Amino acid sequence: MPRFLGFAFSLSLLLVRPTPAEDWPHWRGPARNGVVAESSGYDGGEWPGEELWSAGVGVGGTSPLVVEGRLYTLGHDGGEDRVVCLDAATGEELWRQTYPYPAPPYGRHATGDEGVYAGPSSTPEFDPDSGLLYTLGIDGELCCWDTHREGRSVWRLNLYAEYAAPRRPKVGRSGLRDYGYTTAPLVLDDRLIVEVGADGGTLMAFDKRIGRRAWASEAKFPAGHTGGLAPMTVAGVPCVAVLTFSHLLVARLDAGHEGETVATYPWKTEFANNIASPAVEGADVVITSSYNHAAICKLHVTLDGATPVWEQPFSSSICTPVIHAGHVYWSWRSLRCLDYATGEQRWESDGFGDAGSCIVTGDERLILWAHNGTLLLAEAAGRSGEFRELARREELAGTDVWPHVVLSGGRLYLKDRLGGLRCFRTAP
Repeated sequence: MPRFLGFAFSLSLLLVRPTPAEDWPHWRGPARNGVVAESSGYDGGEWPGEELWSAGVGVGGTSPLVVEGRLYTLGHDGGEDRVVCLDAATGEELWRQTYPYPAPPYGRHATGDEGVYAGPSSTPEFDPDSGLLYTLGIDGELCCWDTHREGRSVWRLNLYAEYAAPRRPKVGRSGLRDYGYTTAPLVLDDRLIVEVGADGGTLMAFDKRIGRRAWASEAKFPAGHTGGLAPMTVAGVPCVAVLTFSHLLVARLDAGHEGETVATYPWKTEFANNIASPAVEGADVVITSSYNHAAICKLHVTLDGATPVWEQPFSSSICTPVIHAGHVYWSWRSLRCLDYATGEQRWESDGFGDAGSCIVTGDERLILWAHNGTLLLAEAAGRSGEFRELARREELAGTDVWPHVVLSGGRLYLKDRLGGLRCFRTAP
């Protein structure tokens, strides 16, 4: 099979192939879109079920991964970043590895908001084909670990040291902000794609097994502070979307055109807070942020660029939207549901604070993890034309819940920014 066709075929499988319900190997879940085949477990009674275990896994906004009965997470503790592997069912620690360097709690160019975050923010990435786990520290330390050998170090490099990414610029009259490296890496085929944000390229791809750089994007925007990269296909061409410091960027991934720009769309946010990731459906991308934008926008992407489809005066500062069955969901202060085709609001429910993430389950329910530990279960639009709450728990955390909620193997994993991790059974 020609290399381009093989790569496109691999990407199409990644985007549409169902994965085992028990696995959560990537940022935002099995398909990297916040939609899972697994049921919420709700049967009309108490939800969630019993708490199975809890643990402290180190400070940071990273989300856990769950693969073949093991949970992997990255946190900061005692002046070092550590990768921890737990038994996903019991919480028993199976192994841990520490970064082979003294890890700072902030990136070397950090400025602003140090009171509300610390430690690594980039969610790890797991490669099911090799069993390799990739982590990115807030100070740019990119590491590869072998989970088949209790996390043995395979390769590492520091993005700041190698590529000299500068501090993010100041935006307008807002305060200067730089939160270090926050965007989850992405494995596609034999490449690890990383948002570097240096003069050598916004995106860079590395050989996933040895860490050698394979290509860099022609776009050279500073990196954003977003949660993750979004793979997509445009006119049959494999691409990746990322919300950078100043633009949405869609870049090609096919052989001979790696890193070439397909589309850009200006989107510069005060305080450099482009935090919510792009949400992708086919060749369409939804982006949103608050501050000077306070908007959500749907764009249609072709090989000739990006065209706005609609823009609405609703926004998310943190929670990445979830696109499912003709609707868009997210929570930032209010939980909202929009019509995906038109952008018109279907319903909203307020009172959920700033932090938040949500997923849509296989039984058409919404799970929301928000504010300082609010857990909500509600009906998705496929079951109800209006907001309908099914269950709610409050104060399950004592601080902001920046990490993404995880549903895997009949268990719900809830983490906060200080590293408190709790596991609940989803069914009573």
